[in-house]
Amino acid sequence: MNIKKVIPILEWLPNYNKSLFRGDFIAGITVAIILIPQGIAYALIAGLPPIYGLYCALVPQIMYAIFGSSRQVAIGPVAMDSLIVATGVSTLALTGSDSYITIAILLAFIVGCIQLLMGVFRLGFIVNFLSKPVITGFTSAVAFIIGLNQFRNLLGVNFIQSDQIQVVIGDVLSKLANYNLHTTIIGLIAVFLIIGLRKINKKIPNALLVIILGIMIMKYFGIKFDDVSIVKDIPSGLPSFSFPELDIAQIRELMPIALTLVMVGYLETISIGKTLEAKQDSYKVRPNQELIALGLGNIVGSFFKAYPTTSSFSRSAINQESGGKTGMSALISVCIVILTLLFLTPLFYHLPKTVLAAIIIVAVFRLINLKEAKFLWRANNLDFWLMLATFLSTLILGIEYGIITGVGLSLIVL
Repeated sequence: MNIKKVIPILEWLPNYNKSLFRGDFIAGITVAIILIPQGIAYALIAGLPPIYGLYCALVPQIMYAIFGSSRQVAIGPVAMDSLIVATGVSTLALTGSDSYITIAILLAFIVGCIQLLMGVFRLGFIVNFLSKPVITGFTSAVAFIIGLNQFRNLLGVNFIQSDQIQVVIGDVLSKLANYNLHTTIIGLIAVFLIIGLRKINKKIPNALLVIILGIMIMKYFGIKFDDVSIVKDIPSGLPSFSFPELDIAQIRELMPIALTLVMVGYLETISIGKTLEAKQDSYKVRPNQELIALGLGNIVGSFFKAYPTTSSFSRSAINQESGGKTGMSALISVCIVILTLLFLTPLFYHLPKTVLAAIIIVAVFRLINLKEAKFLWRANNLDFWLMLATFLSTLILGIEYGIITGVGLSLIVL
């Protein structure tokens, strides 16, 4: 057995040098600057306290740096998986309660076990059964659902959270007149600032800048905006070690949502990994090894209070663009998150939730792939209708049934 194939960090670490470190150091800091506000925001999507988004940025990144075959993929909390977690766990416990948190952590353990077993038994080939139109339709629909669900924080109205678009739209239309003026103004300013800064230069840390601005506004002018919801206390310190509470009945109930997370997480990681692989010639992405790395990340992460994690489209691209060449950039990113957890969490007390909603909305709406839909309409009608069927079924029936529809249609076409 080639030990380097089992532990890919051994392929690049022995030959590591200063020139590689320079790029990895800049990339690691850049990704961390984006990851910290995103982690806080995505935890809110998942229905968890903000600190759990930062916990997800620790152990899973370390495990992937050691066992992942891609050297540039960024692991951690993501919007899509966070919404799936909220959809599944909210049927079993009250959002934000202790039992809700316990179940979310157990879900990470279950997902990790399934991914690890699939990797060990070399089941990575299943990705071949999902065509690109299905993936495009699914990710676009989920992005739309996530964005729409964030209007509750953007406008300061307690809209219902759901993965069925007709439920959300119906509730939004019935309660829209109750919007909070101050919350809406701050949120919309944040949206326009993020879009404007991105057009000026994509390397500007727009999420960090709007967060700093939002905190400053609420800290110094909070009396005038006392009706704007803020994050408040985020506890300091690192997560303690503990085993997830294993409950056979709960595991049985969580299995459908866990299988959905396994499929979505794996597809995200493979699609991102293959995209980044095409831009270099120093490594090859191995599907089964990716499953093992994701599995170990979720299993060991659950011992340190992480909910299910996978790879991030945006952070992986930024990692590559910033000069990240190896898993060292992920380890540097972890160090920045640890420093934040130990010393900087009080700074986020006055952070408006509407600013986090703005960051999420801008990020996920960019995943709605209209360009691919137009291309398929011109190039291949069958693929276009396959994409549209997956898109609509995910929007109307929900995430779980959407991916089942996509897989079923892919198999029929195949």
